Amino acid sequence: MDDVGPGAWLAIARIVRPRGRHGEVLVEVLSDFGERFKGLQQAFIEDPVGSPRQLTISELWWHGNRLVLRFEGTGSISEAELLRGRLLLVPREQCAKLGANQYYVADLIGCQAVHKGQRIGEVTGVEPTDGADLLHVRPGEGVPGGELLIPFAQEICPEVDIAARRIRIEPPEGLLELNQEGPESGT
Repeated sequence: MDDVGPGAWLAIARIVRPRGRHGEVLVEVLSDFGERFKGLQQAFIEDPVGSPRQLTISELWWHGNRLVLRFEGTGSISEAELLRGRLLLVPREQCAKLGANQYYVADLIGCQAVHKGQRIGEVTGVEPTDGADLLHVRPGEGVPGGELLIPFAQEICPEVDIAARRIRIEPPEGLLELNQEGPESGT
């Protein structure tokens, strides 16, 4: 699940585009807990100039792996277009409780990746994959190379301390060096 930054709100979905003629929007679900949308009647939408505002959902249905929503007061394509790209939010206290070794993406972003006591860089994103998700790590000062991609697997990231904003990594031999090499010259 994504977050709009540390704090009180977590993003559960992103509005992709209008769908239909009556103000409906197609929504990409960001939550691993799709059942949370069943019976959902209220949602908060990010507001670029202020606090999230509450909207009432008048209709909701699944279309493949995406949702279609219609909000009260949004009755046309042009009104729905104004919502494009916005995040649907929930207060953090309404989020599902996670089990051991489960984390919200929002809580991982901004953590420092540390190897053998040395700061490697800062987690800037998490990329879902069919296997272990990949941590995108921006190298810290003095760490050569470009962005690091570190599999977020228990054996590679054995210690995650959200409170301390730190992830201890134990990468397999050669993983950190992959990004230190320049592009190969071709013929």
